[in-house]
Amino acid sequence: MRYISTRGEAAPRDFEGVLLAGLAEDGGLFLPETWPGLSPAEWRGLRGLPYAELSARLIHLFAGETLRFETLRAMTGEAYAGFGHPAVAPLVQLDHRTFALELFHGPTLAFKDMAMQLLGRLFDHALARRGERITIVGATSGDTGSAAIEACRDRHAIDLVMLHPEGRTSEVQRRQMTTVLSPNIANLAIQGSFDDCQDLVKAMFNDSPFRREMRLAAVNSINWARVAAQIPYYAYAALALGAPDRPVAFSVPTGNFGNVLAAWAVRRMGLPVERLIIGANRNNILARFLAANDMSIRGVEPSFSPSMDIQVSSNFERLLFELLGRDGAATAAVMGRFRTEGHMPVPDAAWREATQLFHGFSLDDPGTLAEIRHLWTTAGYLADPHTAVGTAAARAKAPEDAAIPVVVAATAHPAKFPDAVERATGLRPPLPPRLADLYEREERYAVLPDALPGVEAFVRAHARRNMT
Repeated sequence: MRYISTRGEAAPRDFEGVLLAGLAEDGGLFLPETWPGLSPAEWRGLRGLPYAELSARLIHLFAGETLRFETLRAMTGEAYAGFGHPAVAPLVQLDHRTFALELFHGPTLAFKDMAMQLLGRLFDHALARRGERITIVGATSGDTGSAAIEACRDRHAIDLVMLHPEGRTSEVQRRQMTTVLSPNIANLAIQGSFDDCQDLVKAMFNDSPFRREMRLAAVNSINWARVAAQIPYYAYAALALGAPDRPVAFSVPTGNFGNVLAAWAVRRMGLPVERLIIGANRNNILARFLAANDMSIRGVEPSFSPSMDIQVSSNFERLLFELLGRDGAATAAVMGRFRTEGHMPVPDAAWREATQLFHGFSLDDPGTLAEIRHLWTTAGYLADPHTAVGTAAARAKAPEDAAIPVVVAATAHPAKFPDAVERATGLRPPLPPRLADLYEREERYAVLPDALPGVEAFVRAHARRNMT
């Protein structure tokens, strides 16, 4: 299995190579050179497997010869053993056709744990084999940071610096990052938006001397291994609901497009996914694109669902590459204009192809509170704001065929957003016992302006201190 860049200039790599590289040297994102697929009979043979076993079998299709199956199976077994539900990713029925796929039973109460708990082990394995050390830099709108920190804390061959937008995460999200005092972990609050944080991370990767000096690696979904580790839970849900002999639809609250891209990948691998519904908040660039081919950047507005407060959805580039017939030069040209002009000129034929499968929906803050309240009063289900956006989108954009179930990605535990949930329902969801003292823990983080030199100096000082 080899991987190529969406912009066509970087040398192909194997799975371990893209794991450690993150972003391609030409600024593009890695994708499989050829997509693995399974026949209906092969998919049926995966029904009923425990989550860790299914995950190992599917991810091994992407790992190829760089990782023995037995080694990967041991990693997935360890990664999901500590989750708070025996099913790892249970399905909860909300109405006659809508199901919540609960992805928040990991250590940091968000769907990012589903990939990060495995990614930390993949990094350890690759670095031990090579005798190398890396510096991970990442940007988070709330959940990626804590999941990455939990997965990488105290690992001797990894230093990690996580950037988050100052004042634009929930207090629980921030404290889950900043109260981890392990010496290999550092947190930076950037005076800007998540998009600014993400741009800083990309700029560090595009600074070739700095990238080589620090041996940079990525945990954001720009890293293909992150997306690969998210594919199994969509297959897990689809198989439980009758696939490949019954089509399904997925509704995904979406910010950076990585989560819904994993659902798209399941379809690309042969499962009958009828529709992919993208739920957005007031920062609705993806919904605008699907409605009218309007992929234009506007200012990021804070919302009750901060993990979706994004205007530049990095992983859309991977879908764009596929829509443009895997033409790297064309993809690079479109992305270049997007960054310079603030508008993505997607060809009309590619846009129309996207709208055959993807359907967008956006919900403002009052609507989000109303949906949280609706779920509680009608189904007795307490949802966080992101999941509520997903359930509202599922109801609005479900396939016409009522026999097709709609699976909503429930991306975060309601206790991560207690203020919004309490405002909607009058109930303040408590943190699980293992996090009960979170508000009393010591915090440690630095605040910096949105400027690359200062951020690079901070990363360099953190990595060098640990190296010595």
